Formats: sequence, structure tokens, C-alpha cells
Amino acid sequence: MPSPSPAIDRAHAVSLHRVLREVVRGGPLGLVEGVGRQAQGAVVRLELGPFRPLLVTHPDHVRHVLRDAAENYVRGAAMWDALGRLTGRGIAGEGPEWLASRDVLCKGMSGGYLRRTGEGIAASVGRAVEELAGRARERPVDAVVEMTRLVHRVINPVFFGSRIGPAQCDRLGREVATALGSLLWRMAMPFVPHRVPMPGDRAFLRATRTLNRTLSPVIERARRQGGGGPDLMSGLLRGRGPDGRPLGDEHVRQDIVALFVAGSESSALTLTWAWVMLARHPDVAARVRREADDVLAGGPPRPGHARQLVFTRRVMAEVMRLYAMAWAVPRVARRDDMLGRVPVPAGTTLVLSPYLTHRLPEFWPDPLRFDPARFEKRAVRERHPLAYLPFGDGLHQCVGQAFFLMESVLVLATVLSRYDVRVSCADPRPRLAVALPPRGRVGLTLTPRGQGRQNC
Repeated sequence: MPSPSPAIDRAHAVSLHRVLREVVRGGPLGLVEGVGRQAQGAVVRLELGPFRPLLVTHPDHVRHVLRDAAENYVRGAAMWDALGRLTGRGIAGEGPEWLASRDVLCKGMSGGYLRRTGEGIAASVGRAVEELAGRARERPVDAVVEMTRLVHRVINPVFFGSRIGPAQCDRLGREVATALGSLLWRMAMPFVPHRVPMPGDRAFLRATRTLNRTLSPVIERARRQGGGGPDLMSGLLRGRGPDGRPLGDEHVRQDIVALFVAGSESSALTLTWAWVMLARHPDVAARVRREADDVLAGGPPRPGHARQLVFTRRVMAEVMRLYAMAWAVPRVARRDDMLGRVPVPAGTTLVLSPYLTHRLPEFWPDPLRFDPARFEKRAVRERHPLAYLPFGDGLHQCVGQAFFLMESVLVLATVLSRYDVRVSCADPRPRLAVALPPRGRVGLTLTPRGQGRQNC
């Protein structure tokens, strides 16, 4: 493991003038990347008028915030408060209500759960891929739209059992995406009072009203019928709050929305970036295809295949390194502290950025190069444990990471074992939003193996 550079113990300040200049030159993502390149792991204070957060990227500092002193760094940051209007104070919050949700959802997404329900998940992947192929055969479809639809087919029974149909699940996903996207201005400028109108406010209110109208009767009906199934809604309905009483309908509804935020848009965008990377690296795509042929052997996906698809898992890990969906993870210091020799007064907002941590040359030589070999066992052992955190770390680590890894590798393997894939993308660069969508439309065409042109 590399020794930390002395530079990480000095805070660098970035003036408001430079922030504005960088945004004009390269957009918000250009600002983030430019600051990260210059700082090289040092703590950076962003001078944004009344909002002066610390940007934290070095793995040593990340470990301090998320592990060693985690009780001092909570989700109470103003940036997180904006998101909390959508996702609530359960699994996306802090304190006793978060703990109640976490207990339920950790059990609901555990390895034991995946073993018990894995056959159903794998079958959902197989059906979703066939549905995708019916639309993407011989003509390009929008990869983000189709990966979102595919993910919904897989997560719907996991989240809801048989309570809602595919079309209703798609509508929920669209409203969650609309509400999430409309929060970008509020998250970027958390110092603006909510009484002051901002772009996206009306879209947010419309989307959240629709979500409430759609989910509330589903939850009420499920509660009347008794939540006895293995799905996550049933688990939440059986859950108990800090007062020992059942979790309320609002708590359950907000946790379902939070699961959609993590399990729908983020998963779909990561799969979209996987197709873009495979198209740009046909040698990697060919190796994924060979592995899929060997493991699936012409048959349907099975849950046990996920662990056998070793190279495909490394490919997904490298995709998540380059395109970490949670590019900004805010925390607020409850008490005075130090990051190395950098003072952190109580009340300071810190923004951890996995996107930048994953690009530090100290831990990732030639960091912009796509190289799944970075995730071979020896390389992983020798690397700083906090140099890679696509699912976060510490107590708030994503509860669904095992589910997503299973889902994603089965999707890639199933598609490539059956179809030739052609990907087109006019502008493959990411765009800074709440997540990291591609700037241009990504087209996806599937044809039966050996019957069409392919670039992955």
C-alpha cells in the first residue's frame, strides 16, 4: 500500500472566481475533475459564497470519515437534506429510524436471501433480456431507457412481490428519476432557503405527489393483507421502529423510493456505461463473451453463474471505478476534528468524491485507462482498502451491492451469450447530474449471434 503523500495534510482553497471560470470552461464535471487533478488527494476548501465545503478524496481521509471517526460525520449536511425531501429519514437518513430500516433491508438483501431467491432473480434477468432483444433487434434503442426498463423487470418482484405490474413499476421509476433530477440545483446550492423558488421545484412537487398517490394504496393494501412474503416491502411492513411499533406508511414509502434511487437509475446507468466500455474495448468484450459461453453453456442464467463469471465481475468493477454513480457523498462534522493536519470545525460540510478517489494516480496508475486487471486478487490485496468505494463504506455502505453485482454480471453474460451487440454513442463523456449519465444518446442494437455487425 502506498504511503500517504505529505501534500494530503495541507488544505488547498479554490476561490469562487476559479470555480465559476472552471464551470464556464468545462461545466460542473470539468470543475470537479480539474480540482481533483490539481489537489491529488489533498483536502480542498471550495469557496462557494456562504457555502464552504471541504472536498475529501484521499483514501486515508476517507477512512477517517467513514470508519475511524464515523460517529462524528453524519448525513446531516445541507446537501443531504435536499435529497432527504425525497428519500426520507429511514435507510437514507441517520439515527434510530435509519437503524430500523437498515436492520430490515440488510436481512432482505443478505447472502441468504439471494440464495433463496436467486433462481427467481436469474429467471427475471433471462426474461428481461428477451424483452430487450425484441425491441432492440435490427434497430438502435436508447440504452439508458432500456437498461432502466430491464432493471425494473428484475427489481420489481424483489421490491414488491406481485403487487404491481411492469408498467406501474416503470412509471414509478420515471417519477423517481424526475424528482431526483429536479433536486440538482438544491443540492448544488444548499444555502438557498426553501422559500426561495429554484429550477426544478415544481417538477419535484409534481413527481413526489404522483409517487405518493401511486405507492400509498399499494402499501395500505399490503398492510391489510399482511406482509408475509420475502419481498422488501413485506419486510418493511414487518419492521419495527425505535419505539417498538410497526414502521409507518410514510417511512415504508420513503424507503421504497430510496431503494429506487439506488436500485433503478444508478444500476441502469452503470450497465449503460458497461456497454459503452465494451464497445470501446472489443478485446475485453470478446473475453466476456467467451466466459459467458463457457459458464452459461447455451442455457439460461442461473444464480450460481454470477460467481463463476470472474472476468465479467472485474469488468463491472472497473466500470464502477471510472463511473462511480455516487460521485459526491456529503457528511457534516458534529464536533471539531482534524483530517491529518487540516482542522475541521464542528458544522463543516465535507464532500467525499469516489469519482475523484478512483482517479488518484497514487493508487491507480494511468487512471483513465480501462483495465479490468486492476481487480485481480493480488492487485486488490495490495491496494489501499479505501481507494475503491463504489458502494460507499462504513455503516452506510449500500445494502444492495451483492444484489447489483449478481444482476449486472448475469445481464452482460446473458446478452453476450445470445446476441451480437452494436453500440453507438455520439458523445461518450459523462454529464454531472445527481448521478453520471452520458452526455449523448447511447444506441443499442441486438441481433442473434452471427447475424449482425457488432462492436462488443
